[in-house]
Amino acid sequence: MQAVENTASSPEFWNDPHQAAIVLKEQRALRARMADLSKLDRYMGDLDTLLEFEGEEIDADFSKTLADFRPFMEELEIKALLGGELDINNAIVTIHPGAGGTESQDWALMLYRMYTRWAERRGYQTELMDWQDGDTAGLKSVTFLVKGDYAYGNLKTESGVHRLVRISPFDAAARRHTSFTSVYVSPEINEDIEIDIAEKDVRIDIYRSGGKGGQNVNKVSTAVRITHFPSGIVVTCQNERSQLQNRETAWKILKSRLYQLELENRAKERKVVEDAKKDIAWGSQIRSYVLHPYRLVKDHRTDTEVGNADSVLDGALDPFIKAALVARLAS
Repeated sequence: MQAVENTASSPEFWNDPHQAAIVLKEQRALRARMADLSKLDRYMGDLDTLLEFEGEEIDADFSKTLADFRPFMEELEIKALLGGELDINNAIVTIHPGAGGTESQDWALMLYRMYTRWAERRGYQTELMDWQDGDTAGLKSVTFLVKGDYAYGNLKTESGVHRLVRISPFDAAARRHTSFTSVYVSPEINEDIEIDIAEKDVRIDIYRSGGKGGQNVNKVSTAVRITHFPSGIVVTCQNERSQLQNRETAWKILKSRLYQLELENRAKERKVVEDAKKDIAWGSQIRSYVLHPYRLVKDHRTDTEVGNADSVLDGALDPFIKAALVARLAS
């Protein structure tokens, strides 16, 4: 910790703003870890002291302190599971609707809202990178950045297919529909990490934007699509005002996806990658959100269930995230 602070106070520290940002991020992480340890020590001291006394008032104080201590311990448990190389980084999240047409496009919008609400609960910021409106409702695709320490570590287990069962608001006969949408999460990588991409391996297309954006939307060709042939990855960006900005953001997303793919290959997690590439339809979902004929959200990897589906769709994802992190550590 002292070494990091000494580096940050040196006269030459700010000569390289990018490296300075990396060091300051490490410093924040270390300070947060020290603050957690200090808070844990205070809780343990308070509980130990209260155990030495008796009386109704003391019992009430003990119960209150213990009630405050439990959620703090749950948060520490999650942090203890986030030891991956890039877990502390920001997260790039891409959502694509699958089988179900307008239904799945609306479901994709619901998932986007769910993740942005989750980010708000955690004190994270979100930044829209690409948005494509749905045909009549919802969205065809969205990519956004979740900014904050351990955003990627928390969200990395959300990659996969998410299934929704509900009475369709778009069906005049009010029939039950099943919709599927895929979510893919990758870490925002540091610029000092080199990702070699051969020019012959990519195709860059420029076209007119059709979604949310600035004054140039639908007027000039500013949107950028990059196709990487060896991996089959296609990324788009049309949310910035200029073609140059969209091109830079699209390259950032592509490098993030390729780095994530390489990490998965190194860790011999090819099965995880293949599962994420399955058809966005029956049998490939990681989680089901049932709103009719009963209300339940169930994660099929961990069997974690939450009956309050509305709270989950409003961003209460931590039980699923924690269970998935524990299961990944145990595998």
